[in-house]
Amino acid sequence: PDGQRLLFVSNREVAYGTGDIWSVAVNAPEDLKKIFSEETSWRAQPQVAPDGRRILFSSYHGRQWQQLWLTTMQGAAPFPLTFGDFDRTQARFSPDGTRIGYISNEDGNTSLWIQEVLGGARTRITATQRHYLKEVGRLQLSVRDEHGQKVPARVSVIAADGRAYAPDNAWMHADDGFDRSLQPFENHYFHCPGECTVILPTGDAQLQVSHGLDYAIAERRVGITKDGNTMTIALKPLRLPAQYGHFASADLHVHMNYGGHYHNTPLNLIEQARAEHLDAVYNLIVNKEERIPDIAQFTTRPLRKDDVLLMQAQEFHSSYWGHLGLLDLDDHFLTPDFAAYRESALASPYPHNGVIAGLAHAQHGLVGYAHPFDAPVNPDKDRELSNGLPADVALGNADYYELVGFSDHRSTADIWYRLLNLGFRIPAGAGTDAMANYASLRGPVGMNRVFIAIVGETTPEKLHSGLKQGRTFVTNGPLLGLEIDGKHPGDDITLIKPTTLPYHVSLRSIVPIDHFELIFNGRVIASHHLNGARTQADVSGRVEIPASGWLVLRAWNDHSNPKIQDIYPYASTSPIYVTVDQKLLR
Repeated sequence: PDGQRLLFVSNREVAYGTGDIWSVAVNAPEDLKKIFSEETSWRAQPQVAPDGRRILFSSYHGRQWQQLWLTTMQGAAPFPLTFGDFDRTQARFSPDGTRIGYISNEDGNTSLWIQEVLGGARTRITATQRHYLKEVGRLQLSVRDEHGQKVPARVSVIAADGRAYAPDNAWMHADDGFDRSLQPFENHYFHCPGECTVILPTGDAQLQVSHGLDYAIAERRVGITKDGNTMTIALKPLRLPAQYGHFASADLHVHMNYGGHYHNTPLNLIEQARAEHLDAVYNLIVNKEERIPDIAQFTTRPLRKDDVLLMQAQEFHSSYWGHLGLLDLDDHFLTPDFAAYRESALASPYPHNGVIAGLAHAQHGLVGYAHPFDAPVNPDKDRELSNGLPADVALGNADYYELVGFSDHRSTADIWYRLLNLGFRIPAGAGTDAMANYASLRGPVGMNRVFIAIVGETTPEKLHSGLKQGRTFVTNGPLLGLEIDGKHPGDDITLIKPTTLPYHVSLRSIVPIDHFELIFNGRVIASHHLNGARTQADVSGRVEIPASGWLVLRAWNDHSNPKIQDIYPYASTSPIYVTVDQKLLR
């Protein structure tokens, strides 16, 4: 307050988080003082009290959630000002120092509060009246399926002023990455429970409505007047022919809470999954700086609501060996849940991933390598190559592979093909790495998903066995069907000698597809040209099988598509394995 010093956050000498709280003399830049050591997670935002004696800041400081703390200009041990299993952030002192204003997510969404410093009395600030700068109207939206039933959906609304809008109580999300050559702004969206109301400026608004990957995206233009408007959107299903079987869709890699502005719950995560037409979600509980935000949610019992399954699982973080997904643990959460974090007490690369895989398998869990590779891998030229995947595959420690996830899909597939060519059988899995409580970071839930062939009702046991057996296809857009001589992904074909076999392949996609290919032992042996809208195909033919090996079907594009919030559309089946003359592939 006397204008002599500035308070700031710096990450000098900080390995993780945004940094410590420092001060500097305005007239002497060399006069630097570290006030408090803190892994701020972007939210400390230190504020000096009007009397110049105390510092108000936000921190988790040994807890799982951000709360408000006080220290002094001399860096005294911090005093907790607030408590709760939710976040309080972005705090400010009132001019007289008697009150604090802050943002809370205790109800899930963000809200504004005032708290008395002395006594702790709280008041929520609610906007009861709104005065608009321009004329507005009310859009009432209803989303229906092919049977006329109300269904939840993901909705994007761009009004006549070019800005994105959402219902007053909705969680607004935005894509954290987009191709600026294709669109000027990132995608904004919210999840509508089936019927929702949005207040928009008058004029023409653009709507985009989706419900998973097995319904076509609906796009509409609607005129908004001051008297309002109503619109019902009927979604059209995309279905593969029945010959390929019945599939349940799952996202194997979701983080319910991971440091975002919202506060997610199991029931709300299920509602997000319903809007994205997922059958199952695996919440991979994981460390975030010095905390594990969802550790209290860990249970071995699945939660089912409205035909959606939520399983609590775990991600093991190794900055050296690569990340693991640990699914279906039947006893306890594994600790410590990370290794090889430099400048920490767990700087050692032990336990390596194989040790963790053994502990997970002791609990009858499935182990998968998560978001493996972001660029092509060349062992002869790469100076550093420590990912433990090849060793763990050889030792039987890996049960599935995130072929579609938070990585480069083609680079990831290239490594997968090499392992398959060595005779290892590794099913394809998929997970978004969705940060489901962020406003803008890696999502939505189900953007990357695996379809698992099952019979009858979806259960954790059927998902477990179907994934382990490789009865899957993975995708961020296209739906794939593969049948070779009556066999499907995960099956074996045994031949006495080389021959040709009949095959049937199908594709249904929410976006146009550039490449639709059948792969044998890593090489394209059949490329199918797509006509018209390039969103549908049913092809039959014969394929030559000269030796033992494996076959997969894949679909992909060279470039991104704004309707898929991933780097580019990509899909692949797990392999069908072929043995000729009893000779194994090596």
